[in-house]
Amino acid sequence: MMARFASLAILYLISHLLLRSSAAPSVQHTLGTGSSLSVEDHERPFLVSQDATFSCGFLQAGDNAFYFSVWFTAAKNRTAVWTANPGAPVNGRVSSISFSPEGQLALADANGTTVWNSKTGGKRHLTVSLRDTGNLLIADPSTGRAVWQSFDWPTDTLLPSQTLSKDKKLVAGYYALYYDNDNVLRLLYDGPEIASIYWPNPDHNVFDNGRTNYNSSRVGVLDHTGVFLSSDNLRVEASDLGAASVKRRLTIEQDGNVRIYSLNAAGGTVTWAALKQPCSVHGLCGKNALCEYQPSLRCSCAPGYEMVDRQDWRKGCKPTFSLPTGTTNCSEAPASERFTFVQVAATDFYGYDLGFNQSVTFEYCKSMCLKMCSCAAFAYRLDGRGNCFPKGVLFNGYTSPAFPGSIYLKVRSDLNLNATAPQLSVHATGLACNRNGSRTAPTIRGHVRTPSGGTKWSYFFAFAAVLGFLELLIVAAAWWFLSSQESIPSSLQAGYRLVMATQFRRFTYRELKDATGNFNEELGRGGSGVVYRGVLDKTTVVAVKKLTNVVQGEEEFWEEMTVFGRINHINLVRIWGFCSEGKHKLLVYEYVENESLDRHLFGKDIGKSLAWSERFKIALGTARGLAYLHHECLEWVIHCDVKPENILLTRDLDAKIADFGLAKLSGRNPIGNGDVADTGVQLSHMRGTMGYMAPEWALGLPVDAKVDVYSYSIVLLEIVIGSRISDQTTTDGAERLEMWQIAQALKQVVASGDIMSLVDNRLNGQFNPRQAMEMVKISLSCMEERSNRPTMDDISKALTACDDEDEHPAYLS
Repeated sequence: MMARFASLAILYLISHLLLRSSAAPSVQHTLGTGSSLSVEDHERPFLVSQDATFSCGFLQAGDNAFYFSVWFTAAKNRTAVWTANPGAPVNGRVSSISFSPEGQLALADANGTTVWNSKTGGKRHLTVSLRDTGNLLIADPSTGRAVWQSFDWPTDTLLPSQTLSKDKKLVAGYYALYYDNDNVLRLLYDGPEIASIYWPNPDHNVFDNGRTNYNSSRVGVLDHTGVFLSSDNLRVEASDLGAASVKRRLTIEQDGNVRIYSLNAAGGTVTWAALKQPCSVHGLCGKNALCEYQPSLRCSCAPGYEMVDRQDWRKGCKPTFSLPTGTTNCSEAPASERFTFVQVAATDFYGYDLGFNQSVTFEYCKSMCLKMCSCAAFAYRLDGRGNCFPKGVLFNGYTSPAFPGSIYLKVRSDLNLNATAPQLSVHATGLACNRNGSRTAPTIRGHVRTPSGGTKWSYFFAFAAVLGFLELLIVAAAWWFLSSQESIPSSLQAGYRLVMATQFRRFTYRELKDATGNFNEELGRGGSGVVYRGVLDKTTVVAVKKLTNVVQGEEEFWEEMTVFGRINHINLVRIWGFCSEGKHKLLVYEYVENESLDRHLFGKDIGKSLAWSERFKIALGTARGLAYLHHECLEWVIHCDVKPENILLTRDLDAKIADFGLAKLSGRNPIGNGDVADTGVQLSHMRGTMGYMAPEWALGLPVDAKVDVYSYSIVLLEIVIGSRISDQTTTDGAERLEMWQIAQALKQVVASGDIMSLVDNRLNGQFNPRQAMEMVKISLSCMEERSNRPTMDDISKALTACDDEDEHPAYLS
């Protein structure tokens, strides 16, 4: 009896499991007609690709809203790569997706309304499947012919092997990536009021942007290695270029930028972006508003304007003053309707020019806009050519320190802006230290009243900049005059302040203490001091370094800082100013946001591993920066502590050499070929970091620029192999033996040509062998005796030649 009961129990259990199995069918990658999925079952996908890379089904878009989409199965955030019904979500109850007996895939809302369908009805015996490429496909199984596929109807994303052609576009909100009628791939802002193209750079022609309109095929493809190729000559590469096993997508997003993503556990990592400067995108901040990146995007209303909708910047701003009425000449309007101008420096509004006037004075440009009732502002460029751009509408406003001009907004004369406009704040970009003695233009933030003598003073300042030494006398005289004459007109004061703004700035300790929040956020530390993050004038992010063990007096420190202020090169961290108050010695640097080279080369985060093209760019940029210090500057500067920790990387992974706190300045003694004399200089104590220090330090010999050459060779080799080559705690004798052994190994690599065995294996063979071999040869030559080492100028030229000769390298596989 018990045996029979046990048999019945087992039979019941088996039948129960069979029923559960039939109630929850396994997920399939191909379905026949008559299949369907209810939105209530959105946790279960409609289809999954055969390799399980992609899933298809309902994605939640709100509390009770769903889209029918395709997404990466492994992505936690389930970002859609294709959507059937963008902008028209269905209800979270009763809605369904069905593949009808007639072969039509249709999405129905709760009320039975068809929101979307594939328009493939009328044919029986069709199948719908999700391919390993992410392509949702309706096909005739008897012929294998595709009847409909999602790859022909992209939404905001392009997947590898999916083509973007002249009949397709990627769309996100008001933004679109498409092929224009001149065969060029462009980004377009198509807003409620305006439409404008913003990429490639609309200020340049097709060929200046590196494109061509001679190819009419109009097709773009993202391949599995991370390269996007377009028929208009555009070629872009993902920063993790190479591994075909990485899942990628190219997506246009709601901020108007196009990015390539690589799939990871968090959802996706950006490996390329079309626009490095977010404010280059049109329409982000709306009409009469300004876009600024500092270092996150910020919108603000132009002076005299206020937000239309506090919840939506894209609706822009509206004037707080009434527009002129009853007159055709605004300069002849009644006193209650007269206008003046407010200057916003380093700012422009793109497009909508009422005309273009060249070689005109500032006063002429100003009076012309004042007389035109339709003129809302005018732009005047500080480029010495007298270019005037009256503006009819204020769209696409942006503020950038790199912009060489100002916008002058027309506002009512009786409008009080003092309560809302920020105070004038000035940052001196300093004197460029280069061969032609040119000087960078001042960066002025904030809003100021237009000086009545604008043109006269601007040309005067430009002339003074060229004279150099005379400028210092003029500045001193101007300062004395301002301090002794209280009755001087405010417009002239603004002019003199503009001259003062071109000089290296001295900060007070209180200013820097406030800017750093009492030195609250530490960015890093080294032998020369601690670096903190700071914000000047509530807009500009800087790095503030507290120096330690500084023995110079006030006068000597001022002299050295004056030299630093003149150093200006794209591959050197810009020093904006300093503070010297008693024991407090601080330097103010530009903020470089992407950490230092060591974090990318030696960090534990594999996702930060640099691609070969990025490594070569960093090596070349570092060489150019050091060559500038050694050979081009008006003063000879030895860095003395070249190492990966002192090479900072920008958002675009451009190298910027940091930390001149250890540098020793010496009088320049040129010899016949223009190089620094090899006489050397005796420093008070050993400087630098073990593992990167030249042998002459330990031998007590006078040092010259060749110590930087030796240190650079170690960095160069570490860029190639991706790891430290010397223990920084090793004793001097052991280190020299170790470096001799490394040099012997490098000579064997050069002799055999087996560069593959040396290059960082994280690159998976994706590197340029010619460049790698050249870098190893350079590194080996830099380890020679001091007199036999090349100069940084020689190294820079050798790497540049290698870069120019092999612009599109063939990678090893």
